[in-house]
Amino acid sequence: MNPAGFILIAIGLFSFAGGLFNWSWFLNTRRARAAERTFGPAGARAFYMLLGIAVMAFGCLLLFGVFGGSR
Repeated sequence: MNPAGFILIAIGLFSFAGGLFNWSWFLNTRRARAAERTFGPAGARAFYMLLGIAVMAFGCLLLFGVFGGSR
């Protein structure tokens, strides 16, 4: 078990929650505004939710030793 997986899961949950709950302080950052200009408001929320899911999935894979495990 790689403890860095826990950190990635937490970051992914944060990103997913920011998009899901439409946190204004989360979606008003410079990078989120760029995503909103590119994808529109609903698309930016979906982007951050999908990004969160991807980061959580990678964190789970890292946590259970699929990536970065010792051989």
